[in-house]
Amino acid sequence: MIDEDILQIKNLVKYFPIFGGIFGKEVAKVHAVDDISFKLKKGQTLGLVGESGCGKSTLGRTILRLLEPTSGHIIFDGKDITKLSQKEMRTLRKEIQIVFQDPFASLNPRMSVREILSEPFEIHNLYKNPDERKNKLANILNEVGLNPESIDRYPHEFSGGQRQRIGIARALALNPKIIVCDEPVSALDVSIQSQILNLMMDLRDKYNLSYIFIAHDLSVIEHISDNVAVMYLGKIVEHTSSENLYKNPIHPYTRALISSIPRHDFTAKRDRHVIQGDVPSPINPPTGCRFHTRCPFVKDICKSKEPLLENTGSQINPHFVSCHFSNELKNKLTV
Repeated sequence: MIDEDILQIKNLVKYFPIFGGIFGKEVAKVHAVDDISFKLKKGQTLGLVGESGCGKSTLGRTILRLLEPTSGHIIFDGKDITKLSQKEMRTLRKEIQIVFQDPFASLNPRMSVREILSEPFEIHNLYKNPDERKNKLANILNEVGLNPESIDRYPHEFSGGQRQRIGIARALALNPKIIVCDEPVSALDVSIQSQILNLMMDLRDKYNLSYIFIAHDLSVIEHISDNVAVMYLGKIVEHTSSENLYKNPIHPYTRALISSIPRHDFTAKRDRHVIQGDVPSPINPPTGCRFHTRCPFVKDICKSKEPLLENTGSQINPHFVSCHFSNELKNKLTV
């Protein structure tokens, strides 16, 4: 695995304007993604986790520029893609692909598997030779565990897990460097989820792919991720290796999420960290720390001053936390 950054996100912001009144003027903004920065290395998986509405999917789509960023920089393979034209982005898209949450909704029901998988080649003018294209399609289907003889069937003729394999095959077709996985197993049966996760991990290792894996299920994130970023109300509140996060979570929000993961060992001692209240509106997020309205350790400074995402670990083993009292909580809290 090459220790090299394939993607850098710098101060990325995505706001959605809200219009109202007689003249349809902008009256407010939805703070979906608010000043997010991170790096992704070649061949690694970054897990993005958080409650529904925290901005995970918006972040993924903004990185792909399916949504245009309000501000910030997306540096892919040394190039700032926020400055590229739509024509230049079209050429680049074969290197950054996406797997959607609902495989049935993301596949055109009127197109056969052959047509679905051939479409990227036609868009990017690849594999014009019929025999070459036929071999390529057969190889892709074999890679994702589908029978090439099913190539002329339609999406409704497949199970949910098989449809998701088609979605993965479509993303894999153009040999991308990064795949954004937007909750790719949440719509599947639990028995099928592990098969899809294992398939994606095998493909990652074989082709040195980098994943941004979006999910709300922390057990899924733990299984597949090298590093994990926890999001809350448009912000990253904790970011470290998967091992660090699950063994020593620091932010109170992360602690509460991890303590909610079901465990098989009911005899083990375990502290519960229950989150009180509801997620505030992203239209008018709280001042200071955005989690202070639900945090059991809140103090006056939390209500007025926003904490920075700072490294509480080492340079070799970084552990970024956005909390005024991260050093105090580091040694006091237990999962």
